[in-house]
Amino acid sequence: MNFKKLKKKCVKKLKKEYRIVRNDLSLSDVRKRAIPVAEQLISLSEGKEKAWKDEQVKLQLEELFSLCKENYMLLCDPKFMPYLEKLFLDTWEMEKQVDDAEMKQVVERFISFENETIRKRLMKYYLKGELPRIYAEAAKKPMEKKTVFLQPTRRLNDSCKLIFRRLKEETEYEPHLHELLRNQVPRCCHFFLAKRFIEDVATCKAVFIHESNNIMSHIKFREGQKVIQLWHGCGVLKKIGLDTYGREHYKSMKSYLEYPEYNYFSMVTIASPALTDLFSRFMGIDKESGVIQPIGVSRTDVFFDEEYIKDSFDSLHRIVPQSVGKKVILYAPTYRGLTPHRYTPDCLDIGAFYEAFSKDYILVFKHHQTVKQLPEIPEEYKDFAFNLTHVDGLDINKLMTVADVCISDYSSVVYEYSLFEKPLLYYVYDYDEYTSDRGIYLEYLEDTPGPKCRTNEEMIDYIKNLDTKFNKQEITDFRNKYMSACDGHATDRIMAYALS
Repeated sequence: MNFKKLKKKCVKKLKKEYRIVRNDLSLSDVRKRAIPVAEQLISLSEGKEKAWKDEQVKLQLEELFSLCKENYMLLCDPKFMPYLEKLFLDTWEMEKQVDDAEMKQVVERFISFENETIRKRLMKYYLKGELPRIYAEAAKKPMEKKTVFLQPTRRLNDSCKLIFRRLKEETEYEPHLHELLRNQVPRCCHFFLAKRFIEDVATCKAVFIHESNNIMSHIKFREGQKVIQLWHGCGVLKKIGLDTYGREHYKSMKSYLEYPEYNYFSMVTIASPALTDLFSRFMGIDKESGVIQPIGVSRTDVFFDEEYIKDSFDSLHRIVPQSVGKKVILYAPTYRGLTPHRYTPDCLDIGAFYEAFSKDYILVFKHHQTVKQLPEIPEEYKDFAFNLTHVDGLDINKLMTVADVCISDYSSVVYEYSLFEKPLLYYVYDYDEYTSDRGIYLEYLEDTPGPKCRTNEEMIDYIKNLDTKFNKQEITDFRNKYMSACDGHATDRIMAYALS
């Protein structure tokens, strides 16, 4: 390295260190002024229901916001975190109030100060330090007869519901659910909730999760404890995990190595031996390790339960009375884009489907649950088309159960739906763009059963001519290859392992 380059590098390093020292001095001053404000907020809020609506509390909040604006690093300052934790969780119980309109405004104000620097500092502080410390301390206590379920956002995922219910009803191992409210509360509050989760995990028999997660990436689990990955889909079509590193807007390999997401599982449950290589690749787990187990997917057991099937139709008829006497077309696409800017396709022509099928069918939309803004259904079609994405009582499992035809795209729904051996087609108007950007598994066009439609006209023509165009054997062959371990008894096998 020549002298000019060395000089330039040293100057850059000195400037960076100066900025850090200057910022730390500023933070120390801001913290001194912020602590009394936080203490006053806590004092004013104690004993008041929905205290953030109180005028005095609002004034103090504005003072705290101005201090955050003065130095946003306050929101990842370990010396200030205990005050925020007491305010957010102990006093306001923010985790129970995320649907309150004024609380949402407060949360958005805090989130507006967050940036990549805060995200990185919080991750380092909690994932590498605080959470492992909490686990190690709590793990000194005896293991209890309980199990723990992690939900990174809200509400128990379909992959966990049956196991959770059966553990509660049939065993001594009381299931506990922890919702970490990712992207729904300030990032520091997400980690405050993670602390409670990790403390509970330290004394449980088994932990169940259903997606990639780095919260436990640096935990050294005690002997006899199981961490079971139930994965939220029966298979995978769009590339994910380690198969996406290096792509624009996706995680780097350095990030995966620093905060591993798949390195701590005792078992990963999958739907068929044919999927072992795929899961091994994107999770970076040696397929010979025995961690990836084709013992079936718990969420599919309900598809073999006659009572569940009847209840699914009853729920549909109760919630959508227009469905009585009609067949069901289900449109269940996956999302486009990346978190937190995911969006849903809006190219299906409801008017054309209405003209073609309103006499015999209803059209049901089930968009991906992580998408925030959903397309509106025009008023003139509201007795034909129904958006049931966030409707309680009709989750994707129930909608697949009642559907006569399923339209999807690159979603893993196609694996589960193959169990019904009913017509399945794909609306892939953006196939070239999607596959070049995201990447896709299998020889998609050849290996997945059913037609790949680029236009509304192709879909309508196929559904109109199911009698001649639907190839049931194609679906059966796909089911036998990729869903062979899903026989209605996967939950039995998973529970036997978890509690052994």
